[in-house]
Amino acid sequence: MSKIAKKSFQTPKGTVDILPDDQKYWDKIHKVVREVATDYGYEKIETPVFENTDLYLQGVGASTDIVEKQMYTFKTAGGDSMTLRPEYTAGIARSYIEHGMFNVPQPVKLWYMGPVFRYEKPQEGRQRQFTQFGFEVLGDQDPVYDAQIIKMCINIFRGVGLKDVGVEINSIGCKACRLAYKKELVAYYRNRVQKMCKDCKRRYKENPLRLLDCKEEECIEYKANAPHSIDNLCDDCKNHFKEALDLLDELEVPYILNHFLVRGLDYYSKTVFEFFPHVDSADMRKSQSALGGGGRYDYLADMLGSRNTPSVGAGCGMERIISLMKKENVRMSAGRTVHVFLARLGNLGKKKAMKLFEELKDAGISTEESFGKDSIKSQLKVADKVGAKYSLILGQKEALDGNVILREMNSGSQETVPIEKIIKTLKNRI
Repeated sequence: MSKIAKKSFQTPKGTVDILPDDQKYWDKIHKVVREVATDYGYEKIETPVFENTDLYLQGVGASTDIVEKQMYTFKTAGGDSMTLRPEYTAGIARSYIEHGMFNVPQPVKLWYMGPVFRYEKPQEGRQRQFTQFGFEVLGDQDPVYDAQIIKMCINIFRGVGLKDVGVEINSIGCKACRLAYKKELVAYYRNRVQKMCKDCKRRYKENPLRLLDCKEEECIEYKANAPHSIDNLCDDCKNHFKEALDLLDELEVPYILNHFLVRGLDYYSKTVFEFFPHVDSADMRKSQSALGGGGRYDYLADMLGSRNTPSVGAGCGMERIISLMKKENVRMSAGRTVHVFLARLGNLGKKKAMKLFEELKDAGISTEESFGKDSIKSQLKVADKVGAKYSLILGQKEALDGNVILREMNSGSQETVPIEKIIKTLKNRI
């Protein structure tokens, strides 16, 4: 039998380990998101990490970058085509339809948090496996929910310490008024498209709206003089957008109109938006990635073969938020405070110390240990490192006599206390 050659392993390209030192950022965001969701009456939903590939072909759009370039798709043993979740909304719409949520009081207000997978060039704040949280409102066309979801995301940014985040917003209209806009775009780009990137040449034929979403330098310059979608809105879409903006003004949410914001997925309609730090500074917007975005998707349920279900949602990338929190030196809590360090010596001391550790924990006294070390000196070094105010030392003699040594770490003074009184003694001092 041939031997398997040993090799060292690293995280797959486009993935990262979230180490203990960074967990405080993740915990902070999770806590704030859950609190905001609860305050606004949103309920949590969890959908599978992989779905039938056709869900994304029909829902996201066969000609989008996500479907054409970024999906992780695989065949099952039974021959079914499955895809790792590249975004949440299509799966949540599928769940809404599958479980007959249109039969419960509308709208259905949901929130989520979990991993998302897209094959793309890894960069700061953008990995091939990343984490999103977001909100979805299904079953209501009122622009009050466009504004509410935007406000909720702004509240979360502020809740995690990012005070200067605003929103860029636009309306791409409904099917009817968007048809007229597409004709204008096609006419505008007709004599320019040959000078643009190969993706835009394809987009020109398949989905002209996405010409405005291109990030290539040779294409961006042509966008400056392109027609605006809001100039082609029907009265209904115009009134919907105006009311959404009026509500944002009332809520004092900072925003700017971006006439070329279209978002990259086929299911969007009417309101679309993206969140940026320093939204009042064009230079900052260019140098920063969007923290998240979303919009209205009134046609998605219909695209998936169900009844018309007007809906709106937003998703935000947690890695990008954490990266900005670090850049802006957002203050984080010091973490767990260790009141007591429990040291032991000898096997009998270990047994008694393990039992005492459980009793201290049950009493609500924050306690740390390093039972695997035999040396008292090395254990007390750990006590210094974790910042314990007191140390308890249990050796063979103390274990036999039913006592424990209580040591004050700053002064070094110590005393012997009966083990049955140590919890009361600590509580009085802490």
